[in-house]
Amino acid sequence: MKKRHSKLAPRKRAQRAVRRSSKPAPAKPRKSLAAAAPGQWFEKLVALQARLRAPGGCPWDREQTHSTLRTYLIEEAYEVLEALESGDDAKFAGELGDLLLQVVFHSQIAQEQGRFSSADVIRLVHDKMLRRHPHVFWEVQAGSSGEVLRNWEQIKAEERKEQRSASDGEKRPAPPPSLLDGVPQNAPAALEAFQLTRRAARIGFDWENAEGILEKWQEEAAELRHAREAGHSGQIEEEVGDLLFVAVNLARFLHVDPEIALKKANRKFSSRFRGMEKLAASRGSSLAHASREDLERLWDASKLAERAAARSAASSGKGSR
Repeated sequence: MKKRHSKLAPRKRAQRAVRRSSKPAPAKPRKSLAAAAPGQWFEKLVALQARLRAPGGCPWDREQTHSTLRTYLIEEAYEVLEALESGDDAKFAGELGDLLLQVVFHSQIAQEQGRFSSADVIRLVHDKMLRRHPHVFWEVQAGSSGEVLRNWEQIKAEERKEQRSASDGEKRPAPPPSLLDGVPQNAPAALEAFQLTRRAARIGFDWENAEGILEKWQEEAAELRHAREAGHSGQIEEEVGDLLFVAVNLARFLHVDPEIALKKANRKFSSRFRGMEKLAASRGSSLAHASREDLERLWDASKLAERAAARSAASSGKGSR
């Protein structure tokens, strides 16, 4: 996901190039993990970012705000996922570092404004992990991961209640606490739906089996069909949303991350479509001039070629063992 079209992408690449030009990064992560001193290196990173933001530092870094860095935070998270799936440890470690830099960058800006520092960020998450693991650090029983999750949600609910009661300048009664409090409404829609249904499922509000969800899918599909036939654009949008919600719920029930599943489907479509383009070009044509029937045939041919390549790769992999 390195090719971006945001206005900040060129500056990001330039900034990385400048930072990395002085000392090439090692090709692989250090093998001696036990000898690593994360605290020492973290302090160096915090000091480095403070220097870049200081007078006489990097003009680009000094211009940035929480708002201008939002795009990078999202981009880096996706790049971490891509590196994870690649199986390349050096790339994975590098992208985790880029994501960590975003945390340090935002913390540095906040410290300059007198709000909080990197130390506060670390202390808060450290204390949170202590509170939410009483079965490890205190005498609370949790014999299964299910019990751990139930304890986790109960502790989170208590924390949210305390935060509301401690809010300054509260002029109207706070709404009663909800299990759904804390699900970010500005998260991607699929992630929000996943978290909403997961939280509801933790108290037993869930389907008994996947067949029930599939029947719900068919019900929503029928409602969408009726809305389309009636020509109600607003209802069509609503029914499409219901279908997507059911799809996310089904993925959650089957222990599948819908975002990752859709990413894989996107890549599969992209690969097959590019295969169609290559096939058409090899025949001296292009997709733009192909009929609907020709497009379907090219799609089927691309799928067959892709599957044949996958079988060949699998066979060669077995033979090399």
